[in-house]
Amino acid sequence: MPRSAKIGQLAAALAQAGAARDWERLGVLAHNLAPQLAALKMRGPWSRAELAALAQLRAHHDNAAAACAEALGTLSGRLADLRNNKDGWIAYALASDTEPAGHQE
Repeated sequence: MPRSAKIGQLAAALAQAGAARDWERLGVLAHNLAPQLAALKMRGPWSRAELAALAQLRAHHDNAAAACAEALGTLSGRLADLRNNKDGWIAYALASDTEPAGHQE
């Protein structure tokens, strides 16, 4: 397979996983990216088309990294809210345990 096609496949996979917010898949793709690019580089100098494909791959990688950072920020905020309201959650859980079964207000 031509290198530019392989690079295009890598870019498409990153774009798809990022758009789907498939963090596990993104992790696998990111982990495998450097060795795959190193193997492709061993075939010789990059052509103009390959350099363009690499730039596109870089853009998709950057977008995926930004999506990860955004999700991390959202999750961090949610965890901080849960941590800050821990006493309330515990009180709610304890109160729920003491109500008779089937009792609803």
